[in-house]
Amino acid sequence: MSAVVPDPSPMTARTPRERRRIGAEIWIVLGLSLGQSAVYAVVNIVARLTATTPLAQQTATLNASQSERPLLDLTYQLLGIGFALVPVALALFLLSARGTSGLAALGIDRARPGRDVAWGVGLAAAIGIPGLAFYALGRLLGITVSVQASALNEHWWTVPVLILAAGKNALLEEVIAVGYLFERTRDLGWARVQLIAASSLLRGAYHLYQGIGPFLGNVVMGLLFSWFYTSRWGRRRVLPLVVAHLLLDVVAFVGYALVPAEWRTALGIT
Repeated sequence: MSAVVPDPSPMTARTPRERRRIGAEIWIVLGLSLGQSAVYAVVNIVARLTATTPLAQQTATLNASQSERPLLDLTYQLLGIGFALVPVALALFLLSARGTSGLAALGIDRARPGRDVAWGVGLAAAIGIPGLAFYALGRLLGITVSVQASALNEHWWTVPVLILAAGKNALLEEVIAVGYLFERTRDLGWARVQLIAASSLLRGAYHLYQGIGPFLGNVVMGLLFSWFYTSRWGRRRVLPLVVAHLLLDVVAFVGYALVPAEWRTALGIT
């Protein structure tokens, strides 16, 4: 049996003008979100590789404080999270032009919460455990920078903000890099393998600022996530991917502090 979900509503033929508009739409959405991040990440990795300091001795901070004043820092953090989700709202809005809500089009609903959560936990385990080993190997080979998951000062709001940041990453990446990109490239007549390749390379590209190792690791993650989304198990539902990504980032942002200090030092995440 094929692992691909049959398309219940085959796309209608697109005129050249419609195809150009869809292509422009994709570039605009990506230019406002992950595509922009990918361009900056490419420039960043070039700067890192041409710097006098070896890549293995460089550091990337994922969640940094924006102000020494706690309430101002909190305000900046919440604003950053909120505005980063605007492209997600735009993508969902554009998909709703088909006559159904963007959330429903991507399977972000309560149709099967148990299965979505279960698949999300399974995907997180499938990626998280090998991912940690892959990161350690990258550090050993000198192709991965030291990643500091959080540089926020300790406040009453630190953990909630880190969880919100994890949710923001999960929605932004899975909705746009997988769900939206699949739906719109399908309108252009792309085959499944083309979407999987494009989504995976995009995911790897906007992680290049962390080094070559994370680029490769995220390409693998992209291959798994986009394949699952288009399989008979994923059924073109983004929610399991969001759950998996949320769990991965919550562990990275919050849970890493529970790892013994000597382990964090060995992994280069202190």
